[in-house]
Amino acid sequence: MSFYQRLQAETQQERNRLLSSPIIQDALRGEITLSQYVAFLTQAYHHVKHTVPLLMSCGGRLPEHYEWLREAVAEYIEEECGHQEWILNDIAVCGDDKEKVRRSRPHLTTELMVAYAYDTVMRVNPLGFFGMVHVLEGTSVTTATQAGEIIQKTLGLPNQAFSYLFSHGSLDQDHICFFEELMNKIGRHEDQQAIIHASKVFYELYGAVFRALPRNHEREALNQESHHAA
Repeated sequence: MSFYQRLQAETQQERNRLLSSPIIQDALRGEITLSQYVAFLTQAYHHVKHTVPLLMSCGGRLPEHYEWLREAVAEYIEEECGHQEWILNDIAVCGDDKEKVRRSRPHLTTELMVAYAYDTVMRVNPLGFFGMVHVLEGTSVTTATQAGEIIQKTLGLPNQAFSYLFSHGSLDQDHICFFEELMNKIGRHEDQQAIIHASKVFYELYGAVFRALPRNHEREALNQESHHAA
């Protein structure tokens, strides 16, 4: 079994838990509102804007024997530059104020996921960052295009509102093949374990971001409470 296959196998339980998040299942059933989609994009903005800084930190901390991996990180950086602006543009097409989103604070779950990523790179093992890559790109390939098409049909939004979801569904297909090749070159047991551990944690942290997004029945309940209070 290659290391990539082992990474997939040993994180299967955590991956299934993430994909079973209620908001993801709602989206796949077409039970999602515009405000929920914007709430998702807002949190995506708050973690995607850290992708390039994290890649830079990771690349800078790799030891000399991982020079080949540093070169791959440089490729990732080139491809990931500016993706947070795609998300803000999607938000603007949805009718929301993208500058207000830019100035906003992330939800606590998003903040913690980003903080864990920096801590892993700076304190634990820079290769652990590839656990985050595994989770975010793997989730995109699994659900991004499918969910985006259903959300678009449900909400009647133009393609310009889905540059993030649609591009990542197809873009990350290529990234996954590239990622698999990279992972299979990593032979050091301690680095493999760092990536597996980080993947497991990132699945939980990313799942928490999805579980924190508002759902229809929760918003209805809040509206009813405010109505009764009035």
